[in-house]
Amino acid sequence: MAGRKDTETKAEELLKPIAEAFNVKIYDVEYVKEGSDMYLRAYIDKEGGVNIQDCENVSRAFSDKLDEADIISEAYILEVSSPGLGRQLKKDRHFENSLGEDVELKLFEALDGQKEYEGTLKAFDKDSITVTVNGEDKAFARNSIAVVRLKLDI
Repeated sequence: MAGRKDTETKAEELLKPIAEAFNVKIYDVEYVKEGSDMYLRAYIDKEGGVNIQDCENVSRAFSDKLDEADIISEAYILEVSSPGLGRQLKKDRHFENSLGEDVELKLFEALDGQKEYEGTLKAFDKDSITVTVNGEDKAFARNSIAVVRLKLDI
């Protein structure tokens, strides 16, 4: 897994000047295996959301930069997209930008008889995430959380 994290870090460094040039922000970069394929995914965002042209522009420039830098030796599929409305919160910057927002949280193991919680993101630190659930602040250990994402109001 260290190899994947290293690849993600290097790819994000290559992506930074491209994102700036196209006036978008990097939301996340992930390098993952799905089935027999490896995917390098770059999620970009901007005020008002990104469109297909933003994704295409960034994808073309990023692909060229990746070919030039040759940081990935194996075959992979490059995808550039929006993180979506129900975006997953992984990094501190995601939590910082989502304070006060409604979130859905899924745990690896049940706590107080349940594995899924919904509430308002109140706080976070390196060890825990605090969510206001039914008017009560509830702290969850980060290592017990399978996924946190923004709640979609459909």
